[in-house]
Amino acid sequence: MKYGESAFDLLYLLTAIGIGIFLCAKAKNRAQRLMGIAALVLGIGDAFHLVPRVLNYIIEADFTAALGIGKLVTSITMTVFYVLLYRIGCLYYGEQPPYRAQRIVIWSSAERIMLCLFPQNGWLQNESPLLWGVARNVPFAVLGAAVMLLFFRNRKNGGPLRLVWLWITLSFAFYLPVAFGAGFLPILGMLMLPKTICYVAILFAFCAAAKER
Repeated sequence: MKYGESAFDLLYLLTAIGIGIFLCAKAKNRAQRLMGIAALVLGIGDAFHLVPRVLNYIIEADFTAALGIGKLVTSITMTVFYVLLYRIGCLYYGEQPPYRAQRIVIWSSAERIMLCLFPQNGWLQNESPLLWGVARNVPFAVLGAAVMLLFFRNRKNGGPLRLVWLWITLSFAFYLPVAFGAGFLPILGMLMLPKTICYVAILFAFCAAAKER
């Protein structure tokens, strides 16, 4: 099982970073360039957690601190990914979002990152108290909802990004049970696999959008 999971993680990282490099190299406009940057942020950020996780399976060493710091980095880069995704949606659909929506995105992302930086999260011990896990994921869920609504409003416009709202919704449906309950029920961690697939679906939608315009 651990080798299958490791292979999946490495394939995902190579796919995300590869798509990011491809999109940045082929970008013809700002939206496509941001798609490439978002893919790189996603892949490189996740590597900080997934690479130590893979090494932990094959090397007998204490990776506790590395795994915890990796989760911290991933938590921040995932937040940045959603901010970029929001901007991509605005550019792709030519939409000027309401001022209130922009404030929600800015404040929820800033609050999420700020909460992640508190030492009470226990990153070095790779054991985060439930209270802090809930605290930092509430603004993240608000951010995800704001981004999802942007793409949901434009779903009838068609195009390669028409299902991004669904992939965002499903990714949070898989992620939140892990964030809130994996400490009590470790098997919930398996939900991170379909969550990752949702992100890959978004990246392939980026590739299709880059070919379209």
